[in-house]
Amino acid sequence: MKLQDLDIIVTAPPAPGWGGRYWILVKLTTDTGITGWGECYASSVGPEAMRAVITDVFTRHMAGENPENIELMFRRAYSSGFTQRPDLTVMGAFSGLEIACWDILGKHRERPVWALLGGRMNDRIRAYTYLYPLAQHNLTDFWTAPDQAAESALDLVARGYTAVKFDPAGPYTMRGGHMPAMSDIVQSVAFCKAIREAVGTRADLLFGTHGQFTTAGAIRLGQALEPYAPLWFEEPIPPDNIDEMARVARAVRIPVATGERLTTKAEFAAVLRAGAATILQPALGRAGGIWEMKKTAAIAEAYNAQMAPHLYAGPVEWAANIHLATSIPNLLMAETIETPFHAALINNMIRVEDGFITPPETPGLGIEVNEALARAHPYIGDGLHLQMQEAPCDYVNGNSFQGGAPATDPAGDDATEG
Repeated sequence: MKLQDLDIIVTAPPAPGWGGRYWILVKLTTDTGITGWGECYASSVGPEAMRAVITDVFTRHMAGENPENIELMFRRAYSSGFTQRPDLTVMGAFSGLEIACWDILGKHRERPVWALLGGRMNDRIRAYTYLYPLAQHNLTDFWTAPDQAAESALDLVARGYTAVKFDPAGPYTMRGGHMPAMSDIVQSVAFCKAIREAVGTRADLLFGTHGQFTTAGAIRLGQALEPYAPLWFEEPIPPDNIDEMARVARAVRIPVATGERLTTKAEFAAVLRAGAATILQPALGRAGGIWEMKKTAAIAEAYNAQMAPHLYAGPVEWAANIHLATSIPNLLMAETIETPFHAALINNMIRVEDGFITPPETPGLGIEVNEALARAHPYIGDGLHLQMQEAPCDYVNGNSFQGGAPATDPAGDDATEG
């Protein structure tokens, strides 16, 4: 059995686009006719440029190879061009292709992917999600309204969720870390207070940031949140300075989580060695794929750290996350995004029920990709998957982080199909 054909589909979720402006799906076919699906979570360059990178990685390192030889193909891609160091774009391309290989192998052996990774360790996967606006909420106002966030949290708890994530702490900008405005700190505290009062002890609070702050700013904010006992303080400073993130971890009595912008075991191991985080959040469509993150989970186990696979993408990456989560002993929880489009794209074959996910028993990733639906929603914008704000933090008029697909979109598109 050899890898033979590659197809790439760039699909856009309908507005408001939870999960990003577009998702890059890859379909591999072997010479024996088995197909496998993967998803590349790569956003450093636009989707057309990524098409070229994905095609090059496949043609150069994987075409004609037995899909079993994942270690060999990883070493080719990781070492190509005299690198042998983490490359976010190349690894983003390889990750989706590697996920598709596992889908093929599971189908070939008529077993779910988790069974090929050491078997089922977890019968249920604890799910969490961001707080998103409910039908009665205004899409723009929601992100600065603690009472609306509390209503959304209550809705999720009623549906069985035991952890909810939110980021009311202001913008993430291309300028790097900033000192939070006092209004951002006050607003963040108000969100924690309102949500904690609403859900009590029925759900953990996951305080998200997106690397917004300087070390001192993250410490100021984190210490202000401590009375509400969040389960984690996510990526409090930009991910390029591990030693400074470790300073935050030592100064704030909330566990630090990080990883959605990291790739390969090399970067995650450095985080653990520095004591910068105790919760790792790999996005499998970027981090090197399933096998590389299985290794990372083993390294984390030696540091008594836990894994919480990240998702701000489509449901194919989510499926890969679930198979990894099923197979590891140091799982904390897994992120999920519940929208009709996410569900329809995989024919609703993996679901969150009462706040937990049951690992699929179907061979491969356990999903059927609705290829016609994916092709019917092409991405036609010119923004990246996620956009960083160019304007600095506003210390006069206040700030608003409107999620990954804001109502007022700085990219000039709304992540919808044509």
